[in-house]
Amino acid sequence: MSAILEQIKQANDIKKIDPSQYDALAEELREFIIHSVSETGGHLASNLGVVELTMALHLCLDLPKDKIIWDVGHQAYTHKILTGRKEEFAGLRSYGGMSGFPKHRESQCDAFDTGHSSTSISAALGYVRARELTGEDYTVVAVIGDGSLTGGMAYEALNNAARLNTNLIIILNDNKMSISENVGGMSQYLNRIRTNENYVEFKSDVETALRRIPGIGDSVARGVKRSKDSLKQWLIPGGFFGDLGIEYMGPVDGHNMNQLLRVIRTAQKEKQAVIVHVITQKGKGYEPAETRPSEFHGVGKFDVKSGEIAKSPNITYTEAFSKAIQYLGTKDERVVAVSAAMPSGTGLTKFAKRFPGRFFDVGIAEEHAVTFAGGLAAGGLKPYVAIYSSFFQRAYDQIIHDVCIPDLPVTFCIDRAGIVGADGETHQGILDLSFFASIPGMTICAPKNKYELYDMMKFSLNFGHPLAIRYPRGDAYEGEQQHRAPIVCGKSEMLYEGEQVALVAVGSMVETAIQVKDYLAEAGLAATVVNARFIKPLDTDMLDALSEKHNMIVTMEENVLRGGFGEAVSDYYMTKGLPVFVKHVGIPDVFVEHGNVAQLKTSMGMDPWAISAKILSEVLL
Repeated sequence: MSAILEQIKQANDIKKIDPSQYDALAEELREFIIHSVSETGGHLASNLGVVELTMALHLCLDLPKDKIIWDVGHQAYTHKILTGRKEEFAGLRSYGGMSGFPKHRESQCDAFDTGHSSTSISAALGYVRARELTGEDYTVVAVIGDGSLTGGMAYEALNNAARLNTNLIIILNDNKMSISENVGGMSQYLNRIRTNENYVEFKSDVETALRRIPGIGDSVARGVKRSKDSLKQWLIPGGFFGDLGIEYMGPVDGHNMNQLLRVIRTAQKEKQAVIVHVITQKGKGYEPAETRPSEFHGVGKFDVKSGEIAKSPNITYTEAFSKAIQYLGTKDERVVAVSAAMPSGTGLTKFAKRFPGRFFDVGIAEEHAVTFAGGLAAGGLKPYVAIYSSFFQRAYDQIIHDVCIPDLPVTFCIDRAGIVGADGETHQGILDLSFFASIPGMTICAPKNKYELYDMMKFSLNFGHPLAIRYPRGDAYEGEQQHRAPIVCGKSEMLYEGEQVALVAVGSMVETAIQVKDYLAEAGLAATVVNARFIKPLDTDMLDALSEKHNMIVTMEENVLRGGFGEAVSDYYMTKGLPVFVKHVGIPDVFVEHGNVAQLKTSMGMDPWAISAKILSEVLL
């Protein structure tokens, strides 16, 4: 079934494969990736699109001496297979298994740990300067998608790379997509290069004329095709990149091995930064992924034959948010929504269809998204910025400078807050409470279930200041429907009144707190459960009341403990001089690896049983 692929055991083994077998190897790689991801979940469409490109890079380079830096890194599955990690795919993205992104600790062939977009050229440029200073000799390649070129950091790096007088290869993997369809001027520019009718017509006419020359026509035509200065490069010089001072080569068919090998080897000879423009098809070789690339970007388990993706029958927090913002859109024409290249992932697709003039996808540009929203708010609108927690990190300065200092009514909808799971360190949303809470003028809340998310969204409509609403990935909690007190800024919600121990939980941890309460009840301890609702400002009235009747306060949050909710509670009690023992449940000072969310919580002592055991051990002492 995979006879050729079985010959590859370690880096550079692909060079032993006969060129006549390259197409068959590409087919085997795709088949292996499709079946592996169907069982584990992972990034499919992006990986299927770069099979030939990855093969060509491995054929031209000597790994790990030469360096490939994958922008984002979700397209590195073929790279991992070709560097001897095929057998590890059974544990892809699972706890203790292989990461879905490049990780240097996994292999020296992973030159740089990646996970966020628009970073590869900067890192590659650093490698090039290090190569110069250490006197070493190796090739550095950055592989960046056209979607990542909407990120400002990529332009900062291109501007700097233009000064090079030594080799740096930048592969522009152009598949017309980031996660959703690309937007903006760069997308339009690349589209003009892809579809230049003058080039297509001229090439056809010239080749036809050459082939008509008696005796030598065919050989002359083939010679022109093989020429270093090809027709494409002559007619379509990539003016934008050339004007920056970066050599442009392409566009090249990213699924044609001969073209790829020729252009990469040519690029290696240049003594400057080179852009190699490669056209690929996202999802190549698997019809469901070709026709639905967004759905098969990051995908769960699916049926290979039908292309049907396994989905939970329950509503997710993202879907609950989607319904809520559509409702707000019908109630107030000032409501506008902003996405950073992820309308589908953040639940804004339906809003965009209902209110196309009030939806803005700015591309992979979180910093711009936040300041743009500030401008919208200053202009009298009510903007909602929906971005994953881990990507909001990229816009910290803009949140401070362009929203909170001028006190503008922008609502930050923090999706994937808390432990995300299989994507690992770069995607866990475990820092947002700490960095949002550090900003003066910021109000932060977190719903305990989907109903409270609806209510917090309604509350946000008339809130005239910066507001952050954080909610986790996955199925929305359905419990505690009977508790639905009105949302009042800075006020928590009493769920169950007990004695001795009070569990004060934030957002997703309310469900865990209720489970802990039940475990403690079995041991004869009736605990109080409080839904914090607001992380900032603290409900100090509730904290005062709890201190009068409880010996122990247990704070519970899906965030790093440093700078989080628990520290704020402890600081309040200490400052006020109240003799209350406060215990914190949260994420320790570590980056959380990839794995199942439940497994990760258990590993950090955040599961209900472990929390209950710790509480009982303290109480019994």
